[in-house]
Amino acid sequence: MEIGQRMVATAVAVMSFAVFLGVVSADPDMLQDVCVADLASKVKVNGFPCKAAFNETDFFFDGLAKPGLTNNTLGSLVTAANVEKIPGLNTLGVSLSRIDYAPYGLNPPHTHPRATEIVFVLYGELHVGFITTGNVLVAKTIKAGEIFVFPRGLVHFQKNEQHTPAAVVAAFNSQLPGTQAIATALFAAKPTVPDDVLAKAFQIDAQLVEMIKAKVAPKS
Repeated sequence: MEIGQRMVATAVAVMSFAVFLGVVSADPDMLQDVCVADLASKVKVNGFPCKAAFNETDFFFDGLAKPGLTNNTLGSLVTAANVEKIPGLNTLGVSLSRIDYAPYGLNPPHTHPRATEIVFVLYGELHVGFITTGNVLVAKTIKAGEIFVFPRGLVHFQKNEQHTPAAVVAAFNSQLPGTQAIATALFAAKPTVPDDVLAKAFQIDAQLVEMIKAKVAPKS
């Protein structure tokens, strides 16, 4: 009787875990072994059409092997390993990124509308956090070998608080999680968000809005 109860309990646990995976998956389920993305196709679908032929290079990418250049105003660089870099990821519901940080560099507040993110610190020390829809900040300092999770769609950030470089590998439950940087979305949109909208939202004057736009907007 005891063995039977354990078997039932195990079966329930396995089924519960399977249901959990189905709930947390961000991308649609795959319907075949592989569907290597045809990135050149003009057909628009929720994802990418499948190529007629593929080989091992469609499943390979070495772009995360080396640190990225962080000599920019924010002191950080994100190198994505998503379906646009690895066509074989199409329909598989997973991708990675490497994020490198200069001393005191910042990966600024942003969201991933299509994926939860989990970061693993390769080296260095970072202060990281996300903000709930109830405006609660959940933050922690993490170091090499440690992990932190950013729930899907919530605003989050990472800041290197040391005078030495840092790096993480980030994993996503989407082949193309999407990234929307908050400052860029508001102050560098094309066409631009009206100054009076931003001035009232941030309780600042239009002149300051223009100053921020001049700093945030990409230089052409």
